[in-house]
Amino acid sequence: MGEKTTQNINPDEMGFLEHLEELRWRIIKALIAIVLFSVIAFLFSDFFVAALMFPSKNIENMVVQVLKVQEMLMLKFKIAFIMGIIAAIPVVAYQFWAFVAPGLYPREKKWGPALVIFVTLFFLIGAAFAYFVLIPFALEFLVAIGADEIKRQFSLDYYSKFIIQLVLATGIVFQMPILSFLLAKMGLITKKFLRKYWRFAVVISFILAAFITPPDPVSMLMMGFPLILLYEISIYIAGVAQPKEEPEPECKEKTKET
Repeated sequence: MGEKTTQNINPDEMGFLEHLEELRWRIIKALIAIVLFSVIAFLFSDFFVAALMFPSKNIENMVVQVLKVQEMLMLKFKIAFIMGIIAAIPVVAYQFWAFVAPGLYPREKKWGPALVIFVTLFFLIGAAFAYFVLIPFALEFLVAIGADEIKRQFSLDYYSKFIIQLVLATGIVFQMPILSFLLAKMGLITKKFLRKYWRFAVVISFILAAFITPPDPVSMLMMGFPLILLYEISIYIAGVAQPKEEPEPECKEKTKET
C-alpha cells in the first residue's frame, strides 16, 4: 500500500501534525518555484542590470561606479533572486490559498483564482509606479541638490539597494486593497469603519510614504497621494466584500391591543 499523504485526508479530519505536513509541502513548492525562476532570471541578468540602470540614464552629473571586484557578480545574484521572487508571486499566492482553502465555505473558495491574479496585478502596478514615476523624480531631485563643482558618484551597490527597496516596498504597499478584501470577508473591518477613520489614514499614509521613499518632500508627496487613493479603493472593496446583513424576519402576527 502507498503512503498516506495529506492530499488523501479529509481537511476536517486532519490533526495538527497533518496540517504542519501540509504547510511544509506548500512552503517547499513555493521555494522550488522561487529557485527555478531565480535560475532563469540569472540567465537574463545582463538585461535586468541594464533595466536597473535605466532610471539614471537621463540624469545629468550622475555616475554609477563599481567599487568592488565582485560587486557586479553579487548584483547579478541579487537581481536574479529578487526577480525569482517576483515571478513566483502567483505560485506563492496559490500555495497559500491552497493551504487555507479547505477551511473555507464553498462560496469563499471561489475567491482563490481572482485573489492570485489581483495579488500579482497590484504588486506589478506598484512596482511599475515606483520604477517609471517615483524613482526618476526622486533621483533627479536628489542629484540636483548641491553645488555644480561636486561630482555625483554613487556605488553600484548603494544605487541598486535604492532602486530595489523602492520597487519592492511600493509593490507590497499596493496590496492594501487585497488586505482590505480579506479583512472585510473575515468580518474584522467594515466600510463604515474605514470611512470613519479616513483622517487617521491620511496621516498614516504620509508617514508610511516618508519611510518608504527617500528623505525628500517631493517623493513623499508622490507616494502619499497614491496611498490615499488606495485607501479609498480599499473602502469600496470592503463594502463589496463584507458579509451582507440578513434582514430581520417580519412578524407575521399582529400584536393585540391591550
